[in-house]
Amino acid sequence: MRILEHTFEEYLKIVKSFHGYEAPGVVIGGLMVDAAVRNLANDIPYNAICETQSCLPDAIQILTPCTIGNGWLKIIYSGRYAMALYDKSNGEGVRVFLDAEKVEPWKEIKAWYLKLKSKSEQDSGEILREIKDAGDSILSIQHVCIKPHIAMKKHKGKIALCPKCREAYPSDSGDICTACQGETPYL
Repeated sequence: MRILEHTFEEYLKIVKSFHGYEAPGVVIGGLMVDAAVRNLANDIPYNAICETQSCLPDAIQILTPCTIGNGWLKIIYSGRYAMALYDKSNGEGVRVFLDAEKVEPWKEIKAWYLKLKSKSEQDSGEILREIKDAGDSILSIQHVCIKPHIAMKKHKGKIALCPKCREAYPSDSGDICTACQGETPYL
């Protein structure tokens, strides 16, 4: 089994290095990215959408040029284990998701996916073995067209210095930065 140009074992090492451990979600995410790439037209510049913030974005960032930092990967939280790669020029692409019906025969993958066992009860070696054996048979693919307002890359525009905190911010946020407007994660 290959995940793009990597053997399964090579990909596990990359996942461990990037994510900290061989997380089933990142491993399955590799299968998802591989399926998406195989179902896209060759040599098109593409962006990615990820419908969860857990594990799957790491697989996309490991295996594609799409990252959160360069803006080519958008996380649009739906809570579903799904992702899409789409043509930057027209929004056409493929959505790949972990299919609950197709996971049914895979006892350990199902227990992991549907949280039927706590993490301490899960056998990670057995989950990885099942993932390798199942391959992309646990995935489903849909052809999609991304809504233009989502596919469009948002640019910062002009930068201003906030008169209140004196930090640089996108001026289209208002007369002061959003943090000074109260939108800050800090107490």
